Amino acid sequence: MIKEMKLRGFLPVLLSLNLVILTVIALSQTCPADINAKCGDDSSDGWEGEFFPGISKIKYEGPNSKNPLSYKWYNADEEILGKKMKDWLRFSVAFWHTFRGTGADPFGSPTKTWPWEDGTNSVAMAKRRMKANFEFINKLGVERWCFHDRDIAPDGKTLAETNENLDEVIAVAKQLQEGTNIRPLWGTAQLFMHPRYLHGAATSSEVGVYAYAAAQVKKAMEVTHYLGGENYVFWGGREGYQTLLNTDMKRELDHLAKFLQAAVDWKKKIGFTGTLLIEPKPQEPTKHQYDWDAATTYAFLQKYGLEGEFKLNIECNHATLSGHSCHHELETARINGLLGNIDANTGDPQIGWDTDQFLTDFGEATLVMLSVIRNGGLAPGGFNFDAKLRRESTDVEDIFLAHISGMDTLARGLRNAAKIIEDGSLAELVRKRYQSFDSEIGALIEAGKADFETLEKKAMEWGEPNVPSGKQELAEIIFQSAL
Repeated sequence: MIKEMKLRGFLPVLLSLNLVILTVIALSQTCPADINAKCGDDSSDGWEGEFFPGISKIKYEGPNSKNPLSYKWYNADEEILGKKMKDWLRFSVAFWHTFRGTGADPFGSPTKTWPWEDGTNSVAMAKRRMKANFEFINKLGVERWCFHDRDIAPDGKTLAETNENLDEVIAVAKQLQEGTNIRPLWGTAQLFMHPRYLHGAATSSEVGVYAYAAAQVKKAMEVTHYLGGENYVFWGGREGYQTLLNTDMKRELDHLAKFLQAAVDWKKKIGFTGTLLIEPKPQEPTKHQYDWDAATTYAFLQKYGLEGEFKLNIECNHATLSGHSCHHELETARINGLLGNIDANTGDPQIGWDTDQFLTDFGEATLVMLSVIRNGGLAPGGFNFDAKLRRESTDVEDIFLAHISGMDTLARGLRNAAKIIEDGSLAELVRKRYQSFDSEIGALIEAGKADFETLEKKAMEWGEPNVPSGKQELAEIIFQSAL
């Protein structure tokens, strides 16, 4: 989630380059991206016809299909383990990557601007992007999307003006939702890109920034609720430190807890019944972020008495940056009753930063789906594609191809996980590994009724323990046979 936004700091410097790119690639739009078309005029929403001409609704055609614009493994209404695939997977489109991603990175300028873009960050342009978003979602055949407040509407000169801009765009989204099942999976506030947040938001050393962040979250929660959003996310990209030499860690953590409690209170006051989610991440942009991983975040929630109010949004790329596998983070969240949502992406093991790639490894997808099935699903959460096109992918069609690939990968993972569960061999291997605890003394240990004296007596009686094989290779064979 969220990382693409920091790269947009390049845009003011590179605006002239963007306009050149626009002139070159603006081929088929009915509202031309030029200064005479009034497409960027706030009085006009300015786009007629399709945003994705030539691409019809994506359909399931099965594994043997050669059509790249079709699903090979994702069959929305097919039942797997008693649920439809669409209910296990609950896919969502990330607005910031799909419609605000430019291909820029720390070493290169933007490489793509879509034909409907006019080079402005006007309210009219924001409305046009929202229309493109809904056409894309409809053609992809999903029902959910995610957003940051500043992705979908531009800043104004004041907070009041910014809120008015957001209201205008939200009104368009509300109208586009009518007669459809499309709703936000979650919304959030972007509390990391603007210079005011250089020291953080809820952990800022400046009370004025803290208050501004609270106002921004208040508004973002309200519009998420208004659109029927099912969850609300907190991602603390700047909530951390670069050095402890100038940081009062306890005070910052206390402030963060008060901020989150205020969010809980506001959620209840406005009648929002969605889940509040925290998204762990270890670093980048700060040296240390307070929500380092699932276990760290759980400890924070326990310390401040918030564990009953929040669940976790686990991002696979963040898991690997924290030194864990995605499967580990999902299981840590699951066994503590905290698994609420998944940001579906992956990183490159040869690149040590957050690359936000679409997940295409169906082995990893199978592990992810094993956790989801054991969790009973994710609802009201889902799988948000917090993933972006590669810098070198510049065709409009590529937006569809990337999502199709990601959806098929997770659908294949679901099918594989179901095979493993139905076969039962892996579960039996695990059961046998721990079967000594099914004994009378094992039951006493697990009930907390075996003291050291009792255990010493047993150790004396039994002598040197016989330690059997863990059968790791067999477990891996069973797993691989399902792929």
